[in-house]
Amino acid sequence: MLITCKNITKSYVNGDAETVVLKGVSFEIEKGEYVAIMGPSGSGKSTLMHLLGALDTPTSGTYIFDGRDISTFSDDELAGVRKEKIGFVFQAFHLLPRASALRNVMLPLVYANFPRGQREAKAREALTLAGLEESRFNNLSNQLSGGQMQRVAIARALVNDPSLILADEPTGNLDTATGNIVLETFEELNKQGKTIILITHELEVAEHAKRVIQVRDGIITSDKRIRR
Repeated sequence: MLITCKNITKSYVNGDAETVVLKGVSFEIEKGEYVAIMGPSGSGKSTLMHLLGALDTPTSGTYIFDGRDISTFSDDELAGVRKEKIGFVFQAFHLLPRASALRNVMLPLVYANFPRGQREAKAREALTLAGLEESRFNNLSNQLSGGQMQRVAIARALVNDPSLILADEPTGNLDTATGNIVLETFEELNKQGKTIILITHELEVAEHAKRVIQVRDGIITSDKRIRR
């Protein structure tokens, strides 16, 4: 099992006021699953995404990720989990505009102290896996289309061979046709064994996954597998 969440709660205190965002969330995700977490604005899905991505810890409950209980990890320990185990893909691509696609993907390898002589080969492999044409590898990111930039972002998420790819509204800045191409990329990566969690508010996006967990008012209201 890659992820086990047991009775997760999350609340925020502002002065005398406490806002409870997650209210006892429990579920498991196996290695190799492709899961969409879906909900409207204010449902708690973004808070849940932050917890799953080791960007925050729960107020109570247990979060076991890749065999470790990270519920009470320090900020430095969480940073280590993110660096070693999780690849992020965001709605805003977060690419360096004056760097090539190749260099954008090589950057996490620099932070991970990956051997200098092997970085380019590893980045090229990730870009190919993400479906970017080799002729675009040396283009600056601001010379790429939206779909191509998202493929670079996916390659950057893949390059350290993470246990989990966490995609937060990855098609939000793309037109429908381009968004579908990006979602097909996730489907192909999942067929190759990658574990993917997709955060979205759109049913038509969620249905590209193999399982949809719906969140509303801080609780799970539905957890269904998609039949193809």
